[in-house]
Amino acid sequence: MSISDLHIIATVGAFIAFISIAWWAYSPSNKKRFEEDAQLALDDDMLGSSASNSRNKDKR
Repeated sequence: MSISDLHIIATVGAFIAFISIAWWAYSPSNKKRFEEDAQLALDDDMLGSSASNSRNKDKR
């Protein structure tokens, strides 16, 4: 296995990782979650434990 083979494997692996992350970020199932997370910085009415509960959306 030469160094060029390792470069090819690394390039293909990086491309697959990029496509996987892009698919996850733009999948319709995550849209609502990302929209809610984007509003966290703008929500002033969240106090104390209610703010920490809303940030743990993955555990629901």
